Amino acid sequence: MDLYITWVKAYPITSAMLQFAILGTSGEIISKWVVQKSFKYPFTALLTIWKMIVWAILAIGIKLAFKGFTGYAETLMHSGYLPEFKPRSLGHAFSVSALMNLQFGLFLVIMHRILDNIPEKVKNWKNLHKSMYSLLWFWIPAHTVTFMLADDLRIGLAALWSLALGLILGFYNRK
Repeated sequence: MDLYITWVKAYPITSAMLQFAILGTSGEIISKWVVQKSFKYPFTALLTIWKMIVWAILAIGIKLAFKGFTGYAETLMHSGYLPEFKPRSLGHAFSVSALMNLQFGLFLVIMHRILDNIPEKVKNWKNLHKSMYSLLWFWIPAHTVTFMLADDLRIGLAALWSLALGLILGFYNRK
């Protein structure tokens, strides 16, 4: 664990990119396996690389949003616009998670879809609303847990959450 923490502290953006590239893409692969009820690899090599790049790009925004929205929530708390909570408490974590997901999360969902559409040369907006709803039923609760952790552990858990969501959506979308 110490090696992981040292790596995350030394390379915050690069470590976020690698974790999301691997775990986010793995979540998409697992989702396809569950949907298709087959362990046949669902993507071409080039599409896999593209998906890893997309997740790495999204990770940069996620890492910056984690820092920025923590500060934003704390500023609102100190200014009296939100109740004051101790850092890493349930109330604090929920405040940061809700603010981040209800603002940045919407942008992230749309950007993810746009980037997913590029290699397929389509404009697939089907079920985008379901992705937006996932901000409410999955991401706000998941990131509430995430923001209760020490800063250096947050991105790793968020990347694991993306894998978990892939598994959940796979079961939800089974044929």
